[in-house]
Order: sequence, then structure tokens, then C-alpha cells
Amino acid sequence: MAENATTVSGKDFLDSVLHYFDQAAAHTDLEKGVLEQIKVCNSVYKCSFPVEVDGHVEVYEGIRVQHSHHKMPTKGGIRYSMFVDEDEVKALATLMTFKCAIVDVPFGGAKGGVKINPRTASPKLLEKVTRRFAVELIKKNLIGPGVDVPAPDYGTGSREMAWIADTFATFRYGEDNALGCVTGKPVGQGGIRGRTEATGRGIYYGLREFFQDTALLASTGLTPGLRGKRIVVQGLGNVGFYAAKFCQEAGALITGIAEREGGIIKEDGINIEEVFAYRQRTGSVKGFPGSR
Repeated sequence: MAENATTVSGKDFLDSVLHYFDQAAAHTDLEKGVLEQIKVCNSVYKCSFPVEVDGHVEVYEGIRVQHSHHKMPTKGGIRYSMFVDEDEVKALATLMTFKCAIVDVPFGGAKGGVKINPRTASPKLLEKVTRRFAVELIKKNLIGPGVDVPAPDYGTGSREMAWIADTFATFRYGEDNALGCVTGKPVGQGGIRGRTEATGRGIYYGLREFFQDTALLASTGLTPGLRGKRIVVQGLGNVGFYAAKFCQEAGALITGIAEREGGIIKEDGINIEEVFAYRQRTGSVKGFPGSR
């Protein structure tokens, strides 16, 4: 049931993205063929690859979608989840194109994923699967500094990016920019300081600017400034944690957190660093002292 529900939501997600594209496209004078080229995904690569696990072979599914080749390289994360599906990845790749275009980053959008549960898989298995998927992308020339540059996403992080970069550098020995095949690497292996918190910081900046725009605020009835605003966080992963942390530091009150295992409420405010540490220690936000 869960997998079917997620597949449907992936389709709904893609339909929603394309619906909003069509609405925006109606305000342009571009011809239909050009709009269709902007709308569709330029390439979709799906693969199944074997990995030896404890003396027997298991087959894993991977996907890489490059939405737009109008600017190269393409750019977008790789996610690990049992619910990775083509429609969801297409939707996310499409949004990557639009996000890059909005801020004048000269890349096309991409996104990828592997159907694996990163919470239950051992580090040894995750490394095998990551390196094997990297090989599949290398064989098809679907990864490289000027081709397609993955990044961390849901279920992946700097560790997985280091494995991919190492695999790419092994196959492309002597290539000067080999480590540029992915972003989000550990700082000691060519990464950039501040990358870990960058997405959450971006959300904070967006909220900060919104609460300084008097014209927008007038239409919502909200008062200026983040100080004193009550915020509920959906998802306490890397992005949610840092977004909440920066908002809290700006004077906002985090009053609720929703996670896959449940949620908590604390009207007088939750210390986001304390609850994050609590979840890291116990595996759940439920039962956090002082919350309900």
C-alpha cells in the first residue's frame, strides 16, 4: 500500500509541477514547440545493477533524469529511498532547471535516485551500491564536471559524494577536474565550508526577505520581522534543522515539529538544537522533554 501511495504522489507531484508550468507559459508569447521543449525531460536513464551482499547477489534500481540540456552541465541531487520513482525524480529535475534559471546559474536541472533504505542498509552496503551506481553513470557518460554534477539529497550526504568522486577519479585518472563531478563533498576532500547548512540558510533568507516586504505582508495580515513568529517545522533533516535553527536565532519561536515517526508541540518554544540531538540519540522526536 505504502509504495502504491508514494507512486501516486510522485505522479501527482509531477502533474502539479507541469500544471503550474502551463499556467506560467500562458503569460508568454513563445510558440508551442519551444514551450514543449522547455517542459519535457530531455533524458531519462534507468538501470538495474547487481551488488554482492553477504555472499549473495541483490539487484538495485537507479535512475538519473536530466531535465534540460539548454545549459551544461546539468545539476541536481541523488536521493536514496525505497520510494524513489520516475515521476518524482522527473518533477524534482524539472524544478532544478527552474531554480537555476531564476538565480542565473547557467546549469540545466537534473535529479537521480537509488531504491534503497539508507536507514537500514549498512555503511558497507551503501558504499558498494553508491560506487556501483556511479560506475553505471560513468559508463553512459552521465556524470562529469561538464556533463552532469550530482549533489547530496534525501538519504545521502558528503560521505556518498566522496565515494562517487573517488570512483569517478579512478575511472578518469589524470583528469584535472575529476573531483568536480559532484558537489557536497567533505571539506577535506574538495568540499566547501558552509555547504551542509546552505539549503536551510536559503530558506531562512527567503523568509527573512518576505517578512521585510511590506507590500506582501499587507496582503497577508502578518506583521514585519521574524521575531516572535511561531513556526512549525515539517521534517527535521538537514534542511529542516538548519532552517529552523537560523529562524530561531532571528527570534522566531519553533512551536511544533512533524516527523515520519510522529510530531511534538510545545507552545512556549522548542530548542531546536536540543530536539535534534534528542532525535539523533533516540531515533524519534516523540517523548522530547516538555513537549506533547
